[in-house]
Amino acid sequence: MSAPRTGAPRLPAVRRPRLGGGPGAAVLPGAVPAPRRPVADRPAPRTSAWLPTAPCSPRGCVDSARPWTGVPRAVLRLTALLLVVLLGILLIPSVRRLRAPSRDRWIRRWCLAVLHVAGVRTKITGAARPTGGLLIVANHISWLDIPLLAAVRPARMVAKTEVRGWPVVGGLAARGGTLFIDRDRLRALPGTVDRIAETLRGGSAVAAFPEGSTWCGRARGHHRRAVFQAALDAGVPVQPVRIRYRGADGAASTAPAFVGDDSLPASLWRVVSARGLVAEVVLRPVLAPDGHRDRRALAAAAQGGEHHAGPCFPAHP
Repeated sequence: MSAPRTGAPRLPAVRRPRLGGGPGAAVLPGAVPAPRRPVADRPAPRTSAWLPTAPCSPRGCVDSARPWTGVPRAVLRLTALLLVVLLGILLIPSVRRLRAPSRDRWIRRWCLAVLHVAGVRTKITGAARPTGGLLIVANHISWLDIPLLAAVRPARMVAKTEVRGWPVVGGLAARGGTLFIDRDRLRALPGTVDRIAETLRGGSAVAAFPEGSTWCGRARGHHRRAVFQAALDAGVPVQPVRIRYRGADGAASTAPAFVGDDSLPASLWRVVSARGLVAEVVLRPVLAPDGHRDRRALAAAAQGGEHHAGPCFPAHP
């Protein structure tokens, strides 16, 4: 019989969650992460302790098991979508010369056309203020969120700097006046907030996704507060927006979600292949800037108690 060990007991090793958006992100309590397959020679992602994270991933959360339309119809939708996007790019110089009301009307119609040819029906409840500085904030699920918000009211988007380098999309975003934010440089954040505030003071609308990362729609992140400081500095109201996607059966659908290491082509194909996809946009009451003591209170009011960070049940068990 061996002698009993003495001294302090050994504690079990605790694996620390990794930080950063997408795959390898910190997993929130109750969330079920997707299984990861090792990829050779994959470069280590840049990480930062203050970047927002989400447990969602295309393998763990995105529902691709919905009924499909036929492949020919999906190819037709994808072709029409690319043609409509190309038409929009070619017409940018002409649209810029239009007066604001005509320009905004054209942008709305073009965004609705993008959604329509992709096979997405829209249901918009409420209306945004048509003129004057306005900060529009919404939850973030898909690249479809951008034309959805522009269909509500054309606005200058706030996006991460990485978007500038995306094929086609990056050039379109830059030409559309997107306000890029470098999420890896915390010291640059005050300057970005100042640029947003200046844009709002000039009477333009600015649209942002304060969650800072896309979520699958089953779970949501909490609103980061920096962009709300711009609304307070500019003295403009905040328009909270809630976006949902539903399938042909009326149930919530994650097919449009663009999360983790998902690729844009894969996401495009899921959208054009899905049957009966409906995008619901609900505009909640406008928040006056002078009715909230600070950006924390304003962000909480815009969130409206809808924060739900888990559990994020996987779509594919």
